[in-house]
Amino acid sequence: MTDVAFDAHDGIGAGGTADVRRRMRDELRQWAILAVGSLAIAGVFAFMLAVSRLPGIERVLPWPTGFFAKGLVIHVVFSLVVWFLTTFALLASIATLNATEEGPRLASLGATGAHLVALAFPFLLAPAFFNDSVASLNNYVPVIVHRSYYLGLLLFGLGIALPAVRLLANVGARRLQDFGHLALAMSAGAVIYIIALTCIALALSLSWGSEPGRTFHEHLFWGGGHVLQFLYALLMLTGWFVLLRSSLGETSFDADVFRLAIVLLAAFTLPAVFFYKVFEPFSPLQTEAFRRLQFVVALPSLIIAVGGLSGVLAARRRGPLPWHDPGFLALVLSPIVFGAGGIMGLMITGSDTRTPAHYHGTIAGVNLALMGLFLVHCLPALGRSVPPSRTVRAQILLFGFGQLVACLGLFWAGGYGAPRKMPAGAAHLVDGAVIGMYLHGVGALFAVIGGVLFVSTVARALLRQQPAAPGINSAAGSLTQIKGRRGGR
Repeated sequence: MTDVAFDAHDGIGAGGTADVRRRMRDELRQWAILAVGSLAIAGVFAFMLAVSRLPGIERVLPWPTGFFAKGLVIHVVFSLVVWFLTTFALLASIATLNATEEGPRLASLGATGAHLVALAFPFLLAPAFFNDSVASLNNYVPVIVHRSYYLGLLLFGLGIALPAVRLLANVGARRLQDFGHLALAMSAGAVIYIIALTCIALALSLSWGSEPGRTFHEHLFWGGGHVLQFLYALLMLTGWFVLLRSSLGETSFDADVFRLAIVLLAAFTLPAVFFYKVFEPFSPLQTEAFRRLQFVVALPSLIIAVGGLSGVLAARRRGPLPWHDPGFLALVLSPIVFGAGGIMGLMITGSDTRTPAHYHGTIAGVNLALMGLFLVHCLPALGRSVPPSRTVRAQILLFGFGQLVACLGLFWAGGYGAPRKMPAGAAHLVDGAVIGMYLHGVGALFAVIGGVLFVSTVARALLRQQPAAPGINSAAGSLTQIKGRRGGR
């Protein structure tokens, strides 16, 4: 497994005092713990949801009113929004540190952001157990209608924004060709995130005073939620690029092609803010404009996918592929699962389980890329590498193939009319739909096992006792071998 860097500088925290390097290391570890902690919380709530549906369980455990819907909100938000955005904050912080010689300007914003996100967790979680709270199962950022939850969202959104703003302040007005690979990708991600927040703020101002129900929250997060899909795609494409060059070498993918795809992805989000001016707010035309905007994600994704496939085929002609490398396994499975989810999205014709089949596939594709990045790059950057053992490879395979089978099962069941957002037993299903749901259940079981193994592996690495702190430079080798400027092809 070849170590890889994103930037042209001498590793994380190469400049600055020992105290600066220590604080940098501590901040990155905080972001990593928050990211993997969000997955652990999502897993706990998934288990609680399953238990809450057992017949007669309400006589043993007094569940809060409407817990299934509220627990589903927590599971979705932490397994998707919180996990993706805290990982973005981690990568943005790494990019900031790589982009500076003597330590970053506005250095304290990163740690402050991590503290705000940590503070947001209890405010987001607590309303799930309140009897006076109500779930809103709207798209993109589902909500529990309670002041505590709204405060948690505010703290979380601000916490993620701080490292994004810090990155933009440190890269400043550099020429595009002077950006390192990670700095360019995460700077584009910071712009996308700010555009998403702007869309949410505009929607809030336009709907202020409305009853906080499903329609209100759908309007609030529809535009910004669509823009966030671009950020999630950017994280996935960055993962593909890094994992490809890590496992197959620097010549396996042209860095300029990656840079083009990233710039396109950010540019495509720019019209989103103007949709609130061009179209009547929350009208069918505006709703459709945001829906169609997301389809342009396909172009940069195809650019990276085609280039990546060419790199893999070229490497195969030179010799055997590194199937022992967990990063390479994640690289192969991520576009397969993401592509399957995308194809399913083109075949949706109604409101049934084909819709969750589509978005579970695309989300799983992003997850696989981030799992590979965490195992192969983020942990080594913190001096907490995980050896590429059989267990590590197994968790990638279990999660990837499990998610693929689960999505195929949902799509099969939806073709026979299985309704979405309904627990098992709540609707009568024809035999074809039953087969699909059983297939989904088997695939989901394997995916859960893979996810639990991944969380356990990363958590143990992050929480284990370290020897006397060597400073962040101890991991610099994992981040210094691919040059980030145009010369580093």
